[in-house]
Amino acid sequence: MNQNIQSFVIIGVTTEGKKFRPSDWADRLCGIMSAFGADHRMMYSPYVRPGCTLKGDKTVVVDARLYDIEPLAYKFLINFANDNDLQMEPIDDAHSAV
Repeated sequence: MNQNIQSFVIIGVTTEGKKFRPSDWADRLCGIMSAFGADHRMMYSPYVRPGCTLKGDKTVVVDARLYDIEPLAYKFLINFANDNDLQMEPIDDAHSAV
């Protein structure tokens, strides 16, 4: 099985152009991938970050390096986007790094 592992962004708009609900979906999705830091505060993963487009649509940026650390998490994010019919766009690794 030959997989194309790359960084990508999940956009909170369906392929039909409808906004994805609930409105805090990106924060929730990134929260699944977050962990408590040494200061006992919840921190987003450096590989899965919330964002937004210039149009104001919520997004989640997924760094391809996540696949090297946890391939199931990477696949989960792709499946989440596909299952919810969300738009995804590839991004080059220079723009995905935090």
